[in-house]
Amino acid sequence: MASSQLQQRLKTAENWILANPDPPQNWPWNWLYTTGRTAYALARDMVSGHLALHAMSLVYTTLLSIVPLLALSFSVLKALGVHQRMEPMLFQFFEPMGPQGIQLAEQILGFVDNMKVGVLGSVGLALLVYTVISLVQKIERSFNMIWRVPDMRSMAQRFSNYLSVIMVGPLLMVSAIGVSATIFSSTVVQTLMEIEPLGSIILFVSRFTPFLLVVGAFTFVYIFIPNTRVKLKYAFVGGLIAGISWQAAGMLFASFVAGSAKYAAIYSSFAIGIILLIWVYLNWMILLLGASIAFYLQNPGSVAKRYKVRLSPELLEKTGLALMWLVAKPFHLGKPAPQQEDLESQLRVPGEVTRSLSDKLIRARLVSLAGRNGDCLVPACSLEKVTVGKVLDAIRHDEDRVVDRLPTSVPEELLAREVGADSVSFASLLDEKYPGPSRDT
Repeated sequence: MASSQLQQRLKTAENWILANPDPPQNWPWNWLYTTGRTAYALARDMVSGHLALHAMSLVYTTLLSIVPLLALSFSVLKALGVHQRMEPMLFQFFEPMGPQGIQLAEQILGFVDNMKVGVLGSVGLALLVYTVISLVQKIERSFNMIWRVPDMRSMAQRFSNYLSVIMVGPLLMVSAIGVSATIFSSTVVQTLMEIEPLGSIILFVSRFTPFLLVVGAFTFVYIFIPNTRVKLKYAFVGGLIAGISWQAAGMLFASFVAGSAKYAAIYSSFAIGIILLIWVYLNWMILLLGASIAFYLQNPGSVAKRYKVRLSPELLEKTGLALMWLVAKPFHLGKPAPQQEDLESQLRVPGEVTRSLSDKLIRARLVSLAGRNGDCLVPACSLEKVTVGKVLDAIRHDEDRVVDRLPTSVPEELLAREVGADSVSFASLLDEKYPGPSRDT
């Protein structure tokens, strides 16, 4: 009895999160509602294994690409003589692994210092660049999976964008570190530090500078990597949560390594390799979870019971009619045309559903694109010519004509029946086609 009541309460809570027709609008209830929906979606994605699978794939690629990546990233810094400023950040990454992690970071930096790009030759340089681009390409594929983006960047865009970030990104990071150090060491700031409470505030901010740089790096990755437009505020929220999680995970992992002497006794010299795999996997999971948070905050309609929503006829038809209504209403009232993204937010259904329906309506010449950026929707013809039947026909239309493969033994009148279908049984249809004695037993 108690278990059935618990299941009923969980079902009620799930329906409130997923199918609430009147979500709260006032703070803090709207914030709690959004947080609950996002947490539900993250838990669903982790249980389904989508994020874990991509994180494990990125761990393997990272181990293959880390030295070439650092070699290319440090090449510009070494030419300017400022590559030492990036080394503390690399040590900060490996610090939770303990003393062996610091040794590993020193070995990696030794490999990078010994790698001379000029003596690799054209083939070696091409392989080096390909290894690095393949890593960023896998990262983009994982982010596109999270953002439900079907297409990746073109080959030319990948080559130019990836290399520009790999080469210029560390330079910007070093510049940020240098600017922050210059600001905190300036005479004006030193004078202000003598005045309380300004001195305590400035000291507090200076201690948090590395953390803010990590949050800024995460935010930049969330904006740049996905092949879609990501709003800054949602990318920042995802970067902030990922940064806090990364700091917390580092402290917990450091305590785990400190108390894992028995693992070293079991695995001997392989222990550092296993610890490295676990730490890199946790980092990728945190990065992907932050990207998922940014996605669900920007696309709240994508929070559903399943990762991929079942496209039922009821969902497609009712959403298609609602979409046409939201496009026709502002046109009829003389208001500006709505953007596709705003319509997705109003409909509160996954974006892939609304985008597929808007594409169908566009191809049926019932809706057309408008606006400066071509992201607004307007009726493509007079509203007198747009009937409910035409909208339903456009939604139901099998554009690939797979339905033509149905066997000819199925009567056409059966497939064409719509009016009065609830009162027509298959027994009566069979009797019409094959009259004879009753087959009931």
